[in-house]
Amino acid sequence: MKHFMRAMNCTLSAGAVALALLAASPAAIAQGPQPSAAAMLVAKQLVTVTGATTLFSPLVAGVVEQSKLLYLQQNPMLQKDLNEIAAQMRTELQPRFAEVEDEVARQYATHFSEQELKDILAFYESPTGKKMLVEQPKVVNNSMQFAQNWANKLSTEVTAKMRDELKKRGHPM
Repeated sequence: MKHFMRAMNCTLSAGAVALALLAASPAAIAQGPQPSAAAMLVAKQLVTVTGATTLFSPLVAGVVEQSKLLYLQQNPMLQKDLNEIAAQMRTELQPRFAEVEDEVARQYATHFSEQELKDILAFYESPTGKKMLVEQPKVVNNSMQFAQNWANKLSTEVTAKMRDELKKRGHPM
């Protein structure tokens, strides 16, 4: 459980996200329902207001870094050139991140009606919604920390109880 909770606290790696996005073929994405232009507009506003793509922001740099490391493993003497090329590519490719933002917006627009999106956006633009955006990461982080500590204590308790039960059944412990 401790390892699971530690993994839950880790930030999703750019490589894992990149692989997941690459696995989703453009044809599969295109086959889904196509939301209206008005719903997409509201969904894009929602993505901006909520920072919904923040988790994915390291994608471009992560993909470039993975490719750089691939070449470095083959020839460590390429370090200087690869660092320069990687920096240039991160800059050149960053505008492509809009594709991710568009897809996240499309997902929202596919799962919520235009009116629902407007209602959600109105909430997040309200004082309470703005506070929610600020406080939610703290609540989640504190909750995860509590759950990790709780699970560790529970694990100790369960291990001790199992040991006691095994002793009662004649197993040396």
